Amino acid sequence: MNDALMSSDENRRMFDLIAGRYDLMNRIISLGMDGYWRRRAVADLAPQDDQMFLDVGCGTGDVAMEIVRQAPRARVLGIDPAAEMLALAEEKAIASGMDDCITYRAADVTDPEERFPEAPFDGATCAFCIRNITDRAAALERMASVTRPGGRLAILELTRPAGKLARVGHRFYNRFFVPLAGRILSRGGAYKYLVRSIENFPEPQNICDAMSDAGFENVERTPLSTGVVTLFTGSAR
Repeated sequence: MNDALMSSDENRRMFDLIAGRYDLMNRIISLGMDGYWRRRAVADLAPQDDQMFLDVGCGTGDVAMEIVRQAPRARVLGIDPAAEMLALAEEKAIASGMDDCITYRAADVTDPEERFPEAPFDGATCAFCIRNITDRAAALERMASVTRPGGRLAILELTRPAGKLARVGHRFYNRFFVPLAGRILSRGGAYKYLVRSIENFPEPQNICDAMSDAGFENVERTPLSTGVVTLFTGSAR
């Protein structure tokens, strides 16, 4: 349990509150780069038609939709505890004609009572979510257990750049611009939490180690956009 994080219930309520402006805020605070990051993560999965994928913390469904864009007959199960986020994801899937390929369900990957009859999955994704999970080890172990041997996991997460100058600029941007945008366009308190969660997120190598401990091999980390985001990848044993 990470004391710097909200509880799972607090987290769910927060994302329900900001759901309506979530996509807009992602575009603004990422300076339009979030689409590229998702495309890069899904490309690492190399999804194929007729494969089945699990999208953990699917939010409003952008990663699930990207999987289907790259493999039009692939199938995706997106799970998220926040009902308002799922409702938007379902609307977007219907509007894009992808609702036959994507299923959404309210679920928490760390809940031992949660069942996944669709498993084993051919791969799994978790974009901008692992940072908010209090029991990351349990989440990673569950993802490993429901992914077939050799199936890929791709995690995207907001991180801090390694370079000293880049890190100073990143801290300034996060502490001043992100909360300001949140106050103007969304729920400011949520974006103050976002900044705090980034600053308290472990160094990338610690996430790689946790993935290895959970049952993934050939684990790698790739900094994107000077390291403000890191792509973590591995294959289930």
